[in-house]
Amino acid sequence: MTKKASGTDITMTLDYHIGQVINGNRRFENIFQSLSRMILGDSSKIHRVNVNGRNTFDFDVFRQGDKHIIGMFDEINSFVSYVKDAAEGGSSKEMAFVLIGEPGNGKTFFVDHLSWLYRNFIMLPENKRYTFRFINLDQIGGYGKITSIESQTFEDPIVLAMNLYEEKEKNIEYLTKAGASEKQIAEWYKAYRTLGACTYYIFEKIKEYCDGDIVKIKEFIEIIPVPVSESRGTITGKYAAKDKITSSAVDLLGEESITRLLHISDTDNPYRFDLRRGALARVAGGGIHFADEIFKNKRDLVQVYLGVIQNRTIEQEGFKWPLDTLIIATSNNSEFARFLEEKEQAPIVDRCRITYMSHNTNYHLQKELTQYAIGSKEKTTLHNEKLHIDPNLNYAISVSVILSRMPGSDKLTPIEMMKLAAGEVAGEKSIKTLSEVINDLNNDPDITKRFGQKGLGHRNLGRSIQILLERSETQEGKCMYAGDVYKAIETVIIDYIQDVNDRVKFLNDLKIGKELYRKNVMSAIFNAYMNEPNAVEKDVMNYVNMIIGIDAKNLGPDKIWTYRDPQTGKLVPMKIDETFIDSVEDRLGLKTKEQKQSYRTTISKIYGQKIIKDPNYDFMDNNDLVKAVTDVRLKSDVAGAGSLVGALSNRTNEDNQKLYNRMIDTMINKLGYCNTCAQKTIEYFCTQDDAN
Repeated sequence: MTKKASGTDITMTLDYHIGQVINGNRRFENIFQSLSRMILGDSSKIHRVNVNGRNTFDFDVFRQGDKHIIGMFDEINSFVSYVKDAAEGGSSKEMAFVLIGEPGNGKTFFVDHLSWLYRNFIMLPENKRYTFRFINLDQIGGYGKITSIESQTFEDPIVLAMNLYEEKEKNIEYLTKAGASEKQIAEWYKAYRTLGACTYYIFEKIKEYCDGDIVKIKEFIEIIPVPVSESRGTITGKYAAKDKITSSAVDLLGEESITRLLHISDTDNPYRFDLRRGALARVAGGGIHFADEIFKNKRDLVQVYLGVIQNRTIEQEGFKWPLDTLIIATSNNSEFARFLEEKEQAPIVDRCRITYMSHNTNYHLQKELTQYAIGSKEKTTLHNEKLHIDPNLNYAISVSVILSRMPGSDKLTPIEMMKLAAGEVAGEKSIKTLSEVINDLNNDPDITKRFGQKGLGHRNLGRSIQILLERSETQEGKCMYAGDVYKAIETVIIDYIQDVNDRVKFLNDLKIGKELYRKNVMSAIFNAYMNEPNAVEKDVMNYVNMIIGIDAKNLGPDKIWTYRDPQTGKLVPMKIDETFIDSVEDRLGLKTKEQKQSYRTTISKIYGQKIIKDPNYDFMDNNDLVKAVTDVRLKSDVAGAGSLVGALSNRTNEDNQKLYNRMIDTMINKLGYCNTCAQKTIEYFCTQDDAN
């Protein structure tokens, strides 16, 4: 390792650090510039997406990690816009970013994941943050046994370099001699800050001791990396709201240290204040401060936040320490509403970039969130035996919670709204209708009435899974059977939803969810009956291809139509069965020729639009069409679903028992069921529950 004559590692000197920044090996940037680079640095990781009929952007950086952020498109776009504006010197740099919403919708998860991403980003050698400490203080005297002092707010060495001399011109001259260009110096000075009170005081003492000799002064300076530690609260730190007795401004700002006063001879020395006793100083060197449930804090603590947000400084008895910190906070709707009622608190809200976070409303994305709640590790029973998970469980839970988040509307039913929000087909209703509904709802001054703001949250979802696991049926059957989760969700609604109107709505939504689950079961039973995992998909696509081919010009008298399969690109011959087409359309309630032709045109149009984006599109999101095709196929094979129910229910007949055994075997070996959930699913199919 290269050493100076004095024995100091040359890589820890101020001159070496300045040279590294000039060469681009190290960086001098504020927190907003770092975050902006982390999110927007690679343009190939920014994508255009359509959410609820509106174009927006998605950023791959937030989708990293085993347990990454799911959805939250609007909230992420608001945050990215806020960070970019602050990085470019806009008004956002003097504001806090505040997420407001119902409990359990992912506010804290968003901030924790952002902090995790930022810590990983800062750990990369090219992104490391550096600070400095003063050493050899025993030579100066006045500090007792304290021989070295770190910058309490992790100030950047370039800030120190811009404050080496009293005169700005001399500092610029020094940086120029170090090799910095005019452009670099001009860029640095845009982020110029004075030194913090204790750093300035100690540095002045060093200058006095060295008679202004810059070479000697630099021997008292050592450059060190800023520690990245979640547990110590450096770079990323959190302050959770406490009760009124135990909370104190000391927790944020620090306090006078008795221990330091025993060493410091000059009681006017600002170093007597231990800033790192507070949460803010530990993230002051380009870090993220997370104020959890900020409006639950007592008023004088909120006032402290106001000062910190506005001035970006820690103040103690007139002494000031500049901060380079992103302040991001969360609050639930009720606390924020209570805070707003106190009109004198308006200044703090004025200094916040408020974003109202809704629940996730896309049931495809909800499946991933539900998987988080179910857990990735293998489940076991109380007897430590393997616990199976019903393949329908995720769908059953996801649909139920999503339906609870769909607000009432005259234009759309809950199912139509859910399907459109997931980018699926909802009969004749278009995404434009959903956009209109959302716009109308989002204009309501009452935040809780806006789209996605009310519903069963992630914690309620987690509780329902816990209740399902508690059930003796789950433990004894060694399976988390999907049909049992509805009772668990109902328990959660009754026990945890306080508002009577919400409770009634959620219970009604649960009934709709059970109806959709039954349709899912019908498809599974059909696949099991046909002894093929994708039997329903194939028959649905056969219907779609038949109605496209029936009007084809090259259709001969034998009704054989050859089309190119968009998935494989190969030519596939198909015989058009008009009886099958009519039967499906009759099941859909289409009686006249005009109704049937209109429906066929709609299906053809949807197929044409979808296939461009997704060659694997299979119409399985169209529940009505899937149910109609399933019913028709069951009718043609076993004289209707009723006969299949009879065959499966009455197994005294040997053929019926063979059919039952074959279907159980298919469900276990091909469809992912276990013996318990396969039997229970068939049993449910044989009942008339939820068969609306």
